[in-house]
Amino acid sequence: MQLVALAQTGHEISHEILNSDVDFKNISPPTMEGLGVLMAKKKHSSKSSDPNMNGSPAADTSLTAQWFSSKSSKKISLSSVTSIVDGLKRLYIQKLKPLEVAYRFNDFVSPLLTNSDFDAKPMVMLLGAHIGPEPTTDRFVVVMSGPDERSIPGNTVAVQADMPFSGLTTFGTAFLSKFECSQMPHPLLEHVTFVDTPGVLSGEKQRTQRAYDFTGVTSWFASKCDLILLLFDPHKLDVSDEFKRVISSLRGHDDKIRVVLNKADQVDTQQLMRVYGALMWSLGKVLNTPEVSRVYIGSFSDKPINEAATGPIGRELFEKEQDDLLADLKDIPKKACDRRINEFVKRARAAKIHAYIISHLKKEMPAIMGKAKAQQKLIDNLEDEFGKVQREHHLPKGDFPNVDHFREVLSGYNIDKFEKLKPKMLQTVDDMLGYDIPELLKSFRNPYD
Repeated sequence: MQLVALAQTGHEISHEILNSDVDFKNISPPTMEGLGVLMAKKKHSSKSSDPNMNGSPAADTSLTAQWFSSKSSKKISLSSVTSIVDGLKRLYIQKLKPLEVAYRFNDFVSPLLTNSDFDAKPMVMLLGAHIGPEPTTDRFVVVMSGPDERSIPGNTVAVQADMPFSGLTTFGTAFLSKFECSQMPHPLLEHVTFVDTPGVLSGEKQRTQRAYDFTGVTSWFASKCDLILLLFDPHKLDVSDEFKRVISSLRGHDDKIRVVLNKADQVDTQQLMRVYGALMWSLGKVLNTPEVSRVYIGSFSDKPINEAATGPIGRELFEKEQDDLLADLKDIPKKACDRRINEFVKRARAAKIHAYIISHLKKEMPAIMGKAKAQQKLIDNLEDEFGKVQREHHLPKGDFPNVDHFREVLSGYNIDKFEKLKPKMLQTVDDMLGYDIPELLKSFRNPYD
């Protein structure tokens, strides 16, 4: 009803309109043919059925007032949502965002979400070593669908409300100058967005050439992506220190990682067996999981396979592997809705743990004397403090944030200014996880089914 009224008064309808500064109280109700007659009939029937009614239209006035008041627009029941994504948006604004803001979750873990974060297409990120003659890719490039072929600079992309990249502004101008968006019309890009990353450096380069937090940016994209492809070359299997840090930053996103051994037709069958074994050995030292990662072997380019090196058996193997990888990519849109719910629940749990940590640190601070000394002691012994929070609230150790990163951010804050524990806020998030999200899933099907 609010949207109809706004359209009739000449406002442009967009995703942001209900959260804007429009004065809903003074907007006239929408004009609808036959509404007056219908309301008159209802009034007449209610008067005759209820002897206590005095004929006053106050009840109807209050009802329409509720429709158009800004207060009522902030507290809309889940019965009025139109899809799973719409429901997640409202749950975030009403129940999760207040907790994140109160305990500065956006400063420590992840920027606050916007509408574009929920509406974004599924994303696939490509990560690989720095291979080939200079210059190779030296920037993050997002490849998206668009009406024509064009390139948009990073600073512009980061401030566009319809794109899910506003959180990248936290990495500064040094990063945004190495970030761009390439748009082009293509049927595949209508369903999936690709993120191409710079080659991961090795040796001295990795310490001198980055003017921004490469690992932090990669981690930010990993949390947004639906699939992460780690690309390897048969002639460069060593995992550099930077690549180790990058893979470590993917912790918590293990289910999204797929390993691709590209250009496999450049070696013969015997060499390929040795290369595959060496790759699995290298990954075993970096990916600290007992499960074996899925590795796709092949030559993923538009050139024909080099049968002189691989032979007919190799060609058949590569074609099957390519079909498997393409099937994995085709499944992304179908799984996007489930992935979004999964990431939302993960974020809610991370926000809860963050609130427990922040409130615990606040509680450990003295009331009057020796605050600076107490704060430094808490920062130095942060791992022990994490252990106390874990034991007190019976939380899984694996869900806690990286100690070193948390310590680095925490050192810039005054712990005494933090909020105390707010049980009502935490209970609201628990209710959302235990009741609202299951109800939402019951009400709506996956839009891609």
